[in-house]
Amino acid sequence: MPGRSATRLALTFAASLLLVAGSARAEQPGTKPEAKALVEKAAAFIKKSGKPAGLAEITAAADKQGTLLDRDLYIFAYDFTGKVVAHGANKKLVGKSLYDMQDTDGKYVIRELMAAAGKGSGWVDYKWSHPETKKIHQKSAYVLKIDDELWIGCGAYSK
Repeated sequence: MPGRSATRLALTFAASLLLVAGSARAEQPGTKPEAKALVEKAAAFIKKSGKPAGLAEITAAADKQGTLLDRDLYIFAYDFTGKVVAHGANKKLVGKSLYDMQDTDGKYVIRELMAAAGKGSGWVDYKWSHPETKKIHQKSAYVLKIDDELWIGCGAYSK
């Protein structure tokens, strides 16, 4: 029956297109609106589950686990002294103070991010190492104050 073969071929072709579209999406870098949405998702998770569980979920993303990871988008969390309390791309940073860290242009990245978070929320542009390529890229990060002790953020790398 030629009808069945044509239908099967059409379905196979459609499935192939979905796979290609899905893999192309996975390779696309995250966007600024997606970064902000991931911060809001993390804040809701922390509010619902508590700080310890939220910080553990953020850091689980460094092992490509958990729900707070989307392609090259990951959450980072700091206290207001500039110490990393959770990091979704590099768990070796947890416990370290990055308060005095500067990007390649001499910008005090954590100080600026912390200042924006201190106002409640905001965007900061800087340069940062991409977790996969290890190359320095321009990045725009959205930060959000959780409470007087904690702020979180997520940045989108420029293409």
